[in-house]
Amino acid sequence: MITFILSLVALIIGYILYGAFVEKVFGINPEAKTPAVTKTDGVDFVPMKPWRIFLVQFLNIAGLGPIFGAIMGIFFGPAAFLWIVFGTIFAGGVHDYLSGMLSIRKGGVSLPDIIGDELGNGIKLFMRILSLVLLILLTTTFLSGPATLLQGILPLSTLNFNLSTIPIVWVLIIFAYYTLATVLPVDKLIGRFYPIFGGILLFMGLGIMIVMLGWHASEMPELTDGLQNRQTNGLPLFPMMFVSIACGAISGFHGTQSPIMARCVTNERQGRMIFYGAMVAEGILALIWAAAAGTFFADPEQGLYGIDGLQAFAAANPGKNIAALVIDKVSRSWLGVVGGLLAIIGVIAAPITSGDTALRSARLIVADFLKLDQRPIKTRLLIALPLFLCVFGMVFVDFNIVWRYFAWTNQTLAVFTLWAGTVFLYKSSNFQIFHTASADRSRLCRDKKSSNHKFGYLIALVPALFMTMVSASYIFIAPEGFRFASLGLSWLAYLIAAVITLSCLSVFAFWAGKSAKTAH
Repeated sequence: MITFILSLVALIIGYILYGAFVEKVFGINPEAKTPAVTKTDGVDFVPMKPWRIFLVQFLNIAGLGPIFGAIMGIFFGPAAFLWIVFGTIFAGGVHDYLSGMLSIRKGGVSLPDIIGDELGNGIKLFMRILSLVLLILLTTTFLSGPATLLQGILPLSTLNFNLSTIPIVWVLIIFAYYTLATVLPVDKLIGRFYPIFGGILLFMGLGIMIVMLGWHASEMPELTDGLQNRQTNGLPLFPMMFVSIACGAISGFHGTQSPIMARCVTNERQGRMIFYGAMVAEGILALIWAAAAGTFFADPEQGLYGIDGLQAFAAANPGKNIAALVIDKVSRSWLGVVGGLLAIIGVIAAPITSGDTALRSARLIVADFLKLDQRPIKTRLLIALPLFLCVFGMVFVDFNIVWRYFAWTNQTLAVFTLWAGTVFLYKSSNFQIFHTASADRSRLCRDKKSSNHKFGYLIALVPALFMTMVSASYIFIAPEGFRFASLGLSWLAYLIAAVITLSCLSVFAFWAGKSAKTAH
C-alpha cells in the first residue's frame, strides 16, 4: 500500500509542480487568440469549455493502453510503478503538453506538420506516413478488443478466419458508429457524450482503488519486494516494460490526439490542465489497474503473493487475453454485478472512443496534407472511406501481430515528437524565436510574458534521448524484431541502440552549434 500511496501522491505533486514548470518553460500567452477563435468552422475548430475538453482528451488518449498495458506491465514486477510515475511526469506529460500547445501555437495543425516544422520537410513526409500507419494499427486494435468484449456480453454472429473467430456483427456496428464520429462536427457527438464516458472511466477507477485500499492493502505489491524482472517469458525488463506500459507513461498516439482538442481550446492558459493534466489522470488510472492486477490474485494460504498469483493465473490460461480476463474478474468481484458491468462498459467505451478519434485524426492529417476544406461533409467522407477500408482489412490480421507493431510504432512516434519539442524549446529559449499560426510567420520576437530558460529545452531532450534508446533497442530485442535476446545478444542490441541515441544527440548538438553561430 505504501508504494501505491507514494506513487499516487507523486503523480499529483508532479502535475502541480513540474506541470507548472513545463508551462513556464514553454511560455504561454493568455492574451493570444487561439485557432478555435480565429478559425472557427463549426466542424473541427469549435470553441468548447475547458472541463469538457479535458474529459474528451482523457478519453481520447486512454483507450486500452493505461488498462491493458498496465496489467501486462505489472508482470515485470513493482518496477512498473516507477515507470508509470516518472514516465508520466517527465516524459508523457511533457510530450502531450508540447504536442497540444505547439498545435495551438501553429494554428491547429496536425502532428506531422508540427514535427516537420521543426525537423524539416523530409521528416514531415515520413511522419505523415508513420502517423497514418500508427492510427490504422491503433484503430484495428481498438476495434478488435471492444468487439470481443461485447461478444462476451451479447453474442452475435461470428466469422471464422485463419483459425480466429471475429465477431463480425459487432465489428460492423462499431464501424457504423466510427463513420458518424469521424465525419460529424466535433461538438455534436464527441464533445457532447465523451465527457460522460470519461467520467465513468475515472469513477470506476476510483471504485477499484477504494476497494483495493480498504480491503486488500496488505496484499498490494511493494517496491521492497525487489525491482528484478518478474517476467517468465525470458524477455528483458528494458526495453520491453517501457513499451508494454505505453499509454500509462508516454505514448506517441497522444500526440495525434492533442491537435484535435487544440482546435477547441480558447486560451493558452488551459493547456496545462487539458494536455498535461489528462496525461497525469491516465497515469493514475494505469497505476490503479497495475496495482489491482498485482493484488487481486494473491492467495497467502497457497503461498501466492501479489504478482506471483497473477503469474499463476496467466499460466493457467494459455493463449487467452489475460488483460481482458483480469478486468472482468477484478471488476465483477470488487464492484459487484452492477459496478462490474459499468466498469466493463467503461473499458469498452474507452478503446472505441479512442479508435474513432484516431480515424478523425487520420482524416485531419490527410486534409492538412491535401489542403482540403473540411466543411463539406462529402469531402470528409471522401477522405474517411479509404481509411475505413484499410482498418477493416487489418481486422483479419492476427491481433497479437497488429498489437506488437502498433506498440513499437507508437513509441517511435513519441520519439520524433519529443525531438521536435526539443528543437522548438531550444530556439525559443536561446534565440527568442516563436513559431506562430498567423499569416505573419516572420515574427521572431518572443512574447514578453514568456519565461527565459536558456536550458529549458532539457525537459524535452532528456526524455527524447531515453525514448530513442527504448525504441532502438526494442527493434533488436523484441520477438517481432531481430530477436537478439533469444540469441543471447542483448548486449549487442543495447550497444547498437546506444550508438543510435548518441548519433541523434550529436546531430542535435551540431545543429545547435550551427544555429548559434548563424544567430550571432
